[in-house]
Amino acid sequence: MLSVLLITFPFFALVLCGYVAARTAVLPQAAIGGLNAFVLFFALPCMLYRFGARTPIGVLLDPAAAGVYVAVALVVVASAVALTRRRLGWNDAAFGALVAAFPNTGFMGVPLLVALLGAQAAGPAILTMLVDMVLTTSLCIALSRLDGAGTHGVAVALRRALCGMLTNPMPWSIALGAAASALQFQLPGPIDRTVALLADAASPVALFTIGAVLARSQMNQHERVPARDYVPIALAKLFVHPLLVWTGGAAAIALGAPLTPFAHTALVLAAALPSASNVSLLAERFGAHNGRIARIILVSTALAFLSFSGAVALLVH
Repeated sequence: MLSVLLITFPFFALVLCGYVAARTAVLPQAAIGGLNAFVLFFALPCMLYRFGARTPIGVLLDPAAAGVYVAVALVVVASAVALTRRRLGWNDAAFGALVAAFPNTGFMGVPLLVALLGAQAAGPAILTMLVDMVLTTSLCIALSRLDGAGTHGVAVALRRALCGMLTNPMPWSIALGAAASALQFQLPGPIDRTVALLADAASPVALFTIGAVLARSQMNQHERVPARDYVPIALAKLFVHPLLVWTGGAAAIALGAPLTPFAHTALVLAAALPSASNVSLLAERFGAHNGRIARIILVSTALAFLSFSGAVALLVH
């Protein structure tokens, strides 16, 4: 366990540094948006492109891994909505389901899994990102519009989700990396070195930005939220989600699906990550209870230092 903590500690320490910097106003709130934009539009796409270009196309598009992860995502979303819809309504229930099923793979997961398992872990991690950005997010946004919005509201929400996905540079960078992998294409030297510099900045700046975003959301939310509205979802994200992925993957392997033990382990660890911080932005855009979503993300991120490290110790060591 100590050897695992020695690897995971710097990643979570950077999140804490960003949190403290924002809480103490060393990092002004106005600057957080600029950091987020740098990560989202420059550093992270370069990192994802490089990992995608270096990963065999068969690993990036592994149907067995995708099938297991999609099936579990549908179970998590359906269960979370069924348990909370009557009390919270479709909108809040749907975004609670999304934050329970969407791990922070982009900002945290890819660099962390690569540090723990090696460069080959990038393939399954990127695959989970694609599923969550395209399928899980679109499904939950559609469900959020069932609160009296009718079919027109669902169609409008899906159109907005599609536009958001098309303007998100991460899926495009993954697609370009996959194309480069399939064609064995290499960037010209100066461009490759520029991309490498931006890619190397992605992990530390992204982790620092997560902490700053969490601090900002906490400082800007002044209403009280009952613990029963966010603690169970945070615990489900950290424990139920990875347990379901482990169970589903083991069942698939037992039934003869071509899921490798390595890909299975990478999928479980991706699911064991804390909730994705960008769900808070989506909840705000679609009028959900953003204070509740922000607290789920904060609690899951704080607890993940021990829960994720424990999952690594069980599965890897």
